Amino acid sequence: MGKRVAVVLAGCGVYDGSEIHEASAVLVHLSREGAQAEVYAPDVDQMHVVDHVKGQPTQEKRNVLVESARIARGNIKDLAKLDVKGLDALIIPGGFGVAKNLSTWATHGKNCTISKEVEDVLKAFHAAKKPIGLCCISPVLAAKIFPGCELTVGHDTECEKWPYAKTAETMKELGCKHVNKHVTEIHVDAKNKLVTTSAFMCNAPIHEIYDGIGKMVKEVVKLA
Repeated sequence: MGKRVAVVLAGCGVYDGSEIHEASAVLVHLSREGAQAEVYAPDVDQMHVVDHVKGQPTQEKRNVLVESARIARGNIKDLAKLDVKGLDALIIPGGFGVAKNLSTWATHGKNCTISKEVEDVLKAFHAAKKPIGLCCISPVLAAKIFPGCELTVGHDTECEKWPYAKTAETMKELGCKHVNKHVTEIHVDAKNKLVTTSAFMCNAPIHEIYDGIGKMVKEVVKLA
């Protein structure tokens, strides 16, 4: 019987939900590892809806669970129904939805709050010593909840290749150890069973992002 892995989504689309390529890569790599993905999302309104052509917010209202169902092909459950007992691991892909719908990181940075449902799920897996995989911006959730943990969001020096490197500095301010890694690499915090990779925090070819996520998924399944 393959490992059962919860995948938590934050909507559909990089600017206001889960990054679709990251979410898809997670599901493909889990399948390749013989693991069974169980997809969840919170049944809440998005912070806002962004027109992905213009990169501008619109007046629309959308629901995180309903939008996430697009990626999950309809096979999704309300995050409130997640039971850690029947699951072996947790993975949260990135995308601005993590910083807007699962937390207030986008507006409050290190002073953000994490959605209670999301925080409870992360703490439940951590307490059960079950592995947690995070990529792109989603490691900020662990940075906020598990002080002193080790993570990577890529590099801590901003440049054209690493446009979001200031995130690493903010995570350090929360008391975490940030480890610089290339986009195809992962960092494993063995003590906390956290596996992280930078994904689209890096301005890199999409196949390199895909490969980095693959290593993260493989390690999470191995630790489960």
